[in-house]
Formats: sequence, structure tokens, C-alpha cells
Amino acid sequence: MASSRKNRSLFIDQEAVSALILLKSGMLAPVYSLMNEAQSKEVLASGMFQGKTFPFPLILSPSGKVNETVLMSAQKGEILDLICDNTLVGELCVDEIYPIDPRERLRQIYGTEDLTHPGVNATHKRLGKYAISGEYSIDLTPVQSIQTMIQEAKEQTEAKHTTALFMAANPLHRAHERFIRQSLERTDLIVIFLLKPYNSANLQYELRYQTLQYFVENFLPRNRVVIVPLESSYIFAGSNEVILDAIVAKNYGCDRLMIGQNHAGIGMYYDQNANKSIIDRLVGIDIEVGIASEYVYCNQCKTLVSVQTCPHGHHHHISYHSESILELMQQGLMPPAVLVRKEISSMIVASLYPNRFKNLAKLYYDIMPVNGLLEEHSEKDFYVELMRLYQTTSLT
Repeated sequence: MASSRKNRSLFIDQEAVSALILLKSGMLAPVYSLMNEAQSKEVLASGMFQGKTFPFPLILSPSGKVNETVLMSAQKGEILDLICDNTLVGELCVDEIYPIDPRERLRQIYGTEDLTHPGVNATHKRLGKYAISGEYSIDLTPVQSIQTMIQEAKEQTEAKHTTALFMAANPLHRAHERFIRQSLERTDLIVIFLLKPYNSANLQYELRYQTLQYFVENFLPRNRVVIVPLESSYIFAGSNEVILDAIVAKNYGCDRLMIGQNHAGIGMYYDQNANKSIIDRLVGIDIEVGIASEYVYCNQCKTLVSVQTCPHGHHHHISYHSESILELMQQGLMPPAVLVRKEISSMIVASLYPNRFKNLAKLYYDIMPVNGLLEEHSEKDFYVELMRLYQTTSLT
């Protein structure tokens, strides 16, 4: 998109672009546009927008002295260019500009303003003192392509029920696999929204997509699972993540959302002699929300089990903590196969440690059983075969 050059500019980041695309395309309905001050106060007071649950105001409040100067002097009706990474991504017609309290904004999203929290601190740095509302234009292709993928999958499978899963798969482990399988038993089509974050603390999105795609293509009925990217911007952070997930899933055409029992955003509490969660606060969002059991590996059952059905104590259970599994991989170690499928581990470790071995061919043929034929093998192949050797039991 070429800049008109005569307009003044607002400088926004990719997270803001992502949120603006979702908003403009209707994926955050009942909200379709940036909220003005009156609408923001309505949502803050009631947790509702037009009679439907909405967790916090949807506003654009970019940080920086240049942006602040523009916002303090902009006039109603003025056209502002939206610039991201030195590229014109859209235009906004000013309707209203009003002050906000960045600290209060943090509490709205995260439930805290503690800047020692990495997410809170990152969001605080990108928040300005003024919010702007008004009609805007922006490229909706990213959302439209996902809508097309989901619709085509529905038509091909003649799906009557479509279930959404939101996953980081960072990394994809055995409990994730069980979660997907059990969700698939109760639906015609699964849409996996694979989260695409904006930090470097995770495995690259492309690698996580490859591992998930490998599992789907080799171990599931592939025509019944669709993997789509979801840019995990700041609006999905904090205590309201499940509510936003439900809204986005519904607007993408899903009628069911499955989440894990240990999901950080559920927020279990006790009210009027009953266990409740944030899900009980959903009003007007016509989507069924199911909660899957927590899965562990039991060394007595010798298999993956639900904590709800396993009779053995927690001291027999191995939990699936993604952070710890990822740490093993980042140190170059292959996690046990009960935690991560060996083919998945091999893909990830080979990617994290490319060209690790000085003489891979010699190492392969010295250690592995071979049929005598000279074949070319990748580091991923080597890791897979090495894991098979680890799993032999006759000498242990």
C-alpha cells in the first residue's frame, strides 16, 4: 500500500495490526470497530457490549512521543496513515480521541499491573496515554484466507459440528495428542488455532506447525482437522483469554470450544454452593465450551491417563509441563517417548541444533543397524534411530 504522504501518521506494531484485522473482519463481534470513550466506560462497568459478554474495551492507544503529539492535535475527520514497520498498512478517519490510564488498561487485560510479569511489562511499553476511535481501512486477507480454509473443510466433510482448539504446541507432546484425539471423537471437524506469538521465547511458529501437521497427517483422519494460524496478540493475554477464544471461535464458524482443565484462563471459583469458572460468565456467545480432563503418564498404569480416572496417587504421575520439556530440547536432549513422540522430538532437536555432528554418516553406520546399502540420512533420521535404541529392554 503506497503512502499518500499528505496525511500525518500513527506508528503501530504488528500486534495492533493483528487486532485491527480481527476487529474489522468481524471476528470479535459483537464489536466491529474501535470503541469510543462512552462505549469503553460501558464495557468497563458491565463486562458486556450490546448485551453480550466482552471482557474489556477494544481500543487503539499506541505509545511514543510522535504518536502522542499527533493524537493531542488531531481533529475530527482528519485522515491518519497507519504505519507498521515503515510500511503503510491502513488509514483511519479520526472520530474521537480521549485519555486513558495505562495502568488501569493493564488491570483490564491481565487482572494486575505488576510490571515484573513479562506480558504486563511488554504491554505497558506499547501503551500510550490516549486512545483513538474512528473508521479505518486495513488488509483483511489474513482472516479471509482462514475463513476460506475452514469453510472448504466444512463443505468437504459435510460437518454439522465444528470444534475449535487453541494451542501453542510449544512443543507438541503426548497430552496434546490425547486432547486432540478425544475432542475429535465428539465432533465432525476440528479447527486448531495454532498460536503465533510475538516473542522469541518459543519455538518458531513454522517448526511448531510442521510438528502438528506431521501428527495430523500420519496419525489422524487428516480431512477432519484444519490447522490455521492465530496471531497471539496482547488481547488474548491474561485472565480473559478463554472469553476471547470463545468469541473468535464462534465468529470463525465453530459451535464448540474445547479447553484443558488446567488452562490458566479458566479461573475456577466457588459461588452459591457450586464450582464455577470464567465460562459461566459467557452471556450471548452461542458456543458450547467443554473442559477436557488433565492427562498424565502413570508409571503404574503404564500409559497416558486422566487424573479423574487413575486410581494411583500423584507420586505415580508424570505431568506434561511444556516449559520443562522444551528446556530439555533446548539443551539438546531428547525427551522420553512417553512425553513426546520421538519423530516430533527429532524434528525439533534437529532444527535447534543444525549440523551438530561432524561426521553424521560414519556415526550413523557405526551405531545403527543397517542393511548394507549406502543411504543418505538426515540428523532427524539419526535422532529417531537413536531413540529406538534407547527403548530396547533386553539388556536393561
